Amino acid sequence: MANAFDRDLGMHRGITRRDFLNGVALPVGGALVLPRWAGALEQAATVDDYPPTLTGMRGSHDGSWEVAHQMRDQRGWDISRAADTGERYDLVIVGGGISGLAAAHFFITHVGRDARVLVLDNHDDFGGHAKRNEFRYNGRTLALNGGTLNIESPERYNAPSRALLDAIGIDLDRFLAANADSRRMYRRLGLGSAYFFDKETWGADRLVKRDGGRGYSAEFLAQTPLSDGARRDLLRLYGAPLPDYLPGLSSAEKKARLAKMTYTDFMLNLVKVDPQVMWFFQNTGHGSFSVGADALPALFAWEMGQPGFSGLQLEPTPAGVLADLPGGHHGRQRPGRGAVHFPDGNATITRLLMRWLIPDAVPGSTQEDVGTARVDYGRLDRPNQAARIRLNSTVVHVRHRGSGSGRDVEVSYVRGGQTHQVRGRACVMACWNTVIPYLVPELPQRQREALAFGVKAPLVYTSIAIRNWTAFENLGVSRVSTPSMYHTRVGLDEAVSLGDLHHAESPDEPVVLSLAHYPGSAGKPRKEQHRIGRQDLLSTTFETFERKLRDQLGRVLGGGGFDPGRDILAITVNRWPHGYAYTYNSLYDPMEWVYTSTNERPCVIGRQPFGQITIANSDAAASPHTDAAMLEAHRAVQEVLQRRAMPVLGG
Repeated sequence: MANAFDRDLGMHRGITRRDFLNGVALPVGGALVLPRWAGALEQAATVDDYPPTLTGMRGSHDGSWEVAHQMRDQRGWDISRAADTGERYDLVIVGGGISGLAAAHFFITHVGRDARVLVLDNHDDFGGHAKRNEFRYNGRTLALNGGTLNIESPERYNAPSRALLDAIGIDLDRFLAANADSRRMYRRLGLGSAYFFDKETWGADRLVKRDGGRGYSAEFLAQTPLSDGARRDLLRLYGAPLPDYLPGLSSAEKKARLAKMTYTDFMLNLVKVDPQVMWFFQNTGHGSFSVGADALPALFAWEMGQPGFSGLQLEPTPAGVLADLPGGHHGRQRPGRGAVHFPDGNATITRLLMRWLIPDAVPGSTQEDVGTARVDYGRLDRPNQAARIRLNSTVVHVRHRGSGSGRDVEVSYVRGGQTHQVRGRACVMACWNTVIPYLVPELPQRQREALAFGVKAPLVYTSIAIRNWTAFENLGVSRVSTPSMYHTRVGLDEAVSLGDLHHAESPDEPVVLSLAHYPGSAGKPRKEQHRIGRQDLLSTTFETFERKLRDQLGRVLGGGGFDPGRDILAITVNRWPHGYAYTYNSLYDPMEWVYTSTNERPCVIGRQPFGQITIANSDAAASPHTDAAMLEAHRAVQEVLQRRAMPVLGG
């Protein structure tokens, strides 16, 4: 029986189960127990098992990772009883994320639609991290990204990535023009940002709205629980130019020093701010690296425009040194359009890619109509089409078979508890690179070690559908930073629409909230933080997530009238234990790996072709960016084409 606190949060509503009507969870006992839900339920429609609408624990959902962990623990997989399906392909691709789908696109573009390509993925949906969370309520479709969220700095996209976007029908200028007014909606309504000071850290809960402009005003600070010393230090950081904390050194020498100290060390030991000040900056780096200021080089913080460096007189980083590297996401963006965010993030890209690969699987013909298009998953894996996408299929072994002109690649995968085998004239490994040594045990030891070097960053993107957002209007905010709570930010998603996928235009309408959690263990080395965070994610139940989410939203938004037991419609937790690609970090890695494209970087050594097996995925660029995933797919396909001229099987 739920206790009174859990009932206030709405934990008794059974939202963890599949008893949803169109994205709305049925309360236990139905409308007789909670009559305030009766009207909403009457307007709902029956839900199905359409992957984007599934709620609860998503991302690396149960059923997607267990086989891989079993393979890891037993150091391989017994394929002696694997059943040969008899299928033969021109190309087999391991991994159905953006890189895998892009590889299929590049291959078919070059070879033609007579090609036969099979994409294998362990999840029940395609797109990798670029999936959508979809909710339906009162006849409306709501969507948010379940992972990869932006096309960042499209002006710096490499040529293959730009060509792919054009080929699948993405027109960023048209999208931005259509949303020019709506993107200013929150500002027009007077909604800004705020900080939430939680009682566990500060003794009492307190929401304090920011006033506009850079830095922190005296008026804002006067409303906070900060000490007088911390308030003075925050004003100092954004006031007159600061002293030179590294006197007598050249700009290059200063940068070398900053590259080897954390931002936390720089602020506490050189700038000498009050430790309370770091509450505001402790999560600096989360969005790019999934670690905070304690594992972020101070030099990166400077590149990101963080405070504390105005007196150092550092020379600007030459144009292109960071921005043009595939992993150079921590540099300041070039002037231009900045990041472009579709309503469901980069799931729009994967859905348009799927339409290009299998046209009749995704109805429609334009960028706009893909917003509400319903994917026909029954058409993804049919014979006699150029591309087949086989979901719920975990690859466990890849090896060469035969010799000479008859040499091909045998790929073994587990689906429905059974091990199956297919063969391809070539194979692109577009999965996360650290697992490849387990899948391809024939690889040279140096390459195996290089592939195992990176540790992917764990993260959680949570989407919460709510009845309305009047609480945000009442509080005058659109986003709230919660630095020391479980989810470190709570916000309304960007007000953009795509075709008939309309964003709410009034606070009375339903909307989806975006929250983020970056698990780790502050103070430990970066890779260790990632490993600890991964274990934490895999051992955290959905019930725990739900309780923390409901409690946090009730406290943060309660002053605006938000009731978690009444206003939450559905929760989707996108758990990514193996999240974004490992990027080189000057605290732990050589400087030349960070700032140059040296061939000694582990990602370069690891991605070398091995016979008819080539390697893609954003890991191969040491970058979490979408354009890096596409670029590595293009390179891997080019290596396939260069190493073997192949008349297609369908020709």
